[in-house]
Amino acid sequence: MIKRYRFFFITAVLLAIIFLINRELGLKAVNVTGYAFVEMASIIPPIFLLLGLLDVWVPRETMIKYMGEKSGIKGIILSFVIGSAAAGPLYGAFPIAAVFMKKGVKFTNVLIFIGAWSTTKIPMFLFELSSLGSKFAVTRLLIDIPGIIIIAFLLSRFIPEEEIEKIYIEAESL
Repeated sequence: MIKRYRFFFITAVLLAIIFLINRELGLKAVNVTGYAFVEMASIIPPIFLLLGLLDVWVPRETMIKYMGEKSGIKGIILSFVIGSAAAGPLYGAFPIAAVFMKKGVKFTNVLIFIGAWSTTKIPMFLFELSSLGSKFAVTRLLIDIPGIIIIAFLLSRFIPEEEIEKIYIEAESL
């Protein structure tokens, strides 16, 4: 148990040391840590609920058909749509990516999904439209989309097949 939660224990010890050295800084660090924990605790349960539904409701064959090795452009588009429509911080994308891998989604499409989640979210695009103007928002989107695709294909090409297989095996065990 100690090995599994060692980072938590190390963080707790470091917070205690900071608190003993500088009480004000320690309180600030505890507040920041508590805020991050509450934020994460409010986001993770709905994501896992959706993951359970995805796992039960969407058959593996359907995922392979639309996002698997032979999905082509429709897999890329679907990866972008799902990633862009998502809400929440980037750490929410990784459990979903693991379920995608369990369901047989092509590695490139998983990477595109993560890239879309991190940079092309619809709410972020709407915010940029209203705050920074349409020229900025559309330009950034038009640069990001090919950039995500290029990065995904390069990573898929340069990561050895054995490493990708290890990632899929690890996802399967989650």
